[in-house]
Amino acid sequence: MSTVPVTRLVALVRETTPLVHCLTNSVVREITADVLLAAGAAPAMIDHPDEAGDFAGVASGVLVNVGNPTAEQVEGMHAAVAAAGAAGTPWVLDPVAVGGLALRTQLATGWLDGAPGTAPTAIRANASEAVALAGTGAGGRGVDSTDDVAAAEPAARELARRTGGVVAVSGPRDLVVTAPDSGATRTTWIESGHPLLQKVIGTGCSLGALTAAYLGAARAEGIDDHDAVVAAHAHVGAAGTVAGRAASGPGSFAVAWLDALHALTPAEIADLAAVTDA
Repeated sequence: MSTVPVTRLVALVRETTPLVHCLTNSVVREITADVLLAAGAAPAMIDHPDEAGDFAGVASGVLVNVGNPTAEQVEGMHAAVAAAGAAGTPWVLDPVAVGGLALRTQLATGWLDGAPGTAPTAIRANASEAVALAGTGAGGRGVDSTDDVAAAEPAARELARRTGGVVAVSGPRDLVVTAPDSGATRTTWIESGHPLLQKVIGTGCSLGALTAAYLGAARAEGIDDHDAVVAAHAHVGAAGTVAGRAASGPGSFAVAWLDALHALTPAEIADLAAVTDA
């Protein structure tokens, strides 16, 4: 199966500045916007139900992050998902802490089998979230995973088959799986990053937003969704590797990571992230 190099996709995001519509957790809005700007995309934080549907139809990509949802935001999420499906806008589901809390679990699982065209283009989750979303586990410890990425691979494959989209499971090694109706399942592993990524709020949530950015840029050029999701994870992980070399703790890491997202060249990102198709 042909693949598009990470270098091309990183350059494409920076050249096209995809507009990402983020309906996301109130705890991570600022870092999510900062990450998108640093990486070369443009953020928009619009979740009012009277505006979310309109904006999702014109954005390059949409993020739906179910962490800390309000009643009004839930209405906005439903409107955005429906509008994205109608417009063909790629959207990313981040099932934060699914399995442990009923509302967000019902929301996330409900979108998996929704009307044709409204299933998520990609799911970005940690291992416990992926397992819970697939219905084979109870979730992690709050927002933290208690499962290994490799152990979540069967759940990721099931979710990819069920939605027809791409499923990414993040951890010490990131897993990206696509299971199309026709053709062989595609599995990619990305090895990069640093343990301090787990000590800074919003790194995983902002990865979901960056995944939407990469999907939007790739779709405009006819590039496969799988390649876009891999490149987003490579970008975040490579920046984590560089930040870890300079940081003395979580605070300095957060600043160095944001700087690296902006400063690393496409070639450096590709060199720092070991991408392997299984």
